[in-house]
Amino acid sequence: MTDEPAAPTAPPGSPGPPAKLGWAGALRRSPVWHGLLLGLFALATAAILSLSDALTRGPIARRAAEDLRASLAQVIPADRHDNDLLSHRRTLADAAEGEVPVFLARAEGRVTGVAFVLTGSGYSGAIRVLIGLAPDGTILGVRVLSHSETPGLGDKIEVAKDDWIEGFTGRSLGDPGPEGWRVRKDGGVFDQFSGATITPRAVVATVQRGLALFARHRDALLRPDPLEQAPQTRETD
Repeated sequence: MTDEPAAPTAPPGSPGPPAKLGWAGALRRSPVWHGLLLGLFALATAAILSLSDALTRGPIARRAAEDLRASLAQVIPADRHDNDLLSHRRTLADAAEGEVPVFLARAEGRVTGVAFVLTGSGYSGAIRVLIGLAPDGTILGVRVLSHSETPGLGDKIEVAKDDWIEGFTGRSLGDPGPEGWRVRKDGGVFDQFSGATITPRAVVATVQRGLALFARHRDALLRPDPLEQAPQTRETD
């Protein structure tokens, strides 16, 4: 028997002394662990996005090519060429317009038409205009590829909404003259839309720019490309 008091005991149900943490537990409570988890999550997200982009890039590019081919068929008639327009392209370096890809229509080796895209500035933003021209500079067709103009007003530049865009067919840089390449409100020959003048004005100006571009580079565009010509053979006796 001793006179020393007994050690106090914890009441039933009370928590015991804190357990010692191992290295794994300490790591999980460390800011380093949380940073590592965040980094792994970001890495996994980037990998998923990269895989998704790789899987969709091809189909998107093919769809864009199909859409462009369909639009080219509307500005350069099929009976004018025997080649694939997307496969025959030159890039013009123009002081005013910059670098402009030009699609060439060919028949029996001769250039029978050209098509290219220029961008104008409409009421709500950029308007991309596809222009098809004959070798003499006559317009074969014009189509708007994209725009953000007001529905019900400015969107009449789309051939699906109105036949206004067809009014360019058969025109040229000299038909009408310089003063005629405007909407009627500005003294030109092209109709504007009720409640929307800026949009057709932008398209008219863009088409005129396209005609001027072709006039500046006509000889170079119509000249046969030696790299595209079949090799010539010489007969010998």
